[in-house]
Amino acid sequence: MSPEEIVDGQLAAYNARDLERFVSFFVEDVTVLAFPSGEVMADRSGTAFRERFRKVFESSPDLRAELVSRVVQGRIVIDQERITGSLGGGTRNAVALYEVGDEKIERVWFVL
Repeated sequence: MSPEEIVDGQLAAYNARDLERFVSFFVEDVTVLAFPSGEVMADRSGTAFRERFRKVFESSPDLRAELVSRVVQGRIVIDQERITGSLGGGTRNAVALYEVGDEKIERVWFVL
């Protein structure tokens, strides 16, 4: 699969709130970082990644991320998304930068 197809797959799994399928698109030691600080938000090797999204999916039955725009440059996929249905309600915008390896997402930065 191409980097874009891999990111599309994880987005579809996110929208389905399918935790197992969602985490399958990420390498075992994926690190999620805040941009530009570089602060580690979750590290899958410590199960924080899986636990973070388990809580998100369980607490937000109407959760949905709509792709607003995308830039693809080689292994890097940058998505602007509109998030609705999250706990607390409302709509928020998010930007995620995915670094994709041969088969899975290796690193993610969220612009805060």
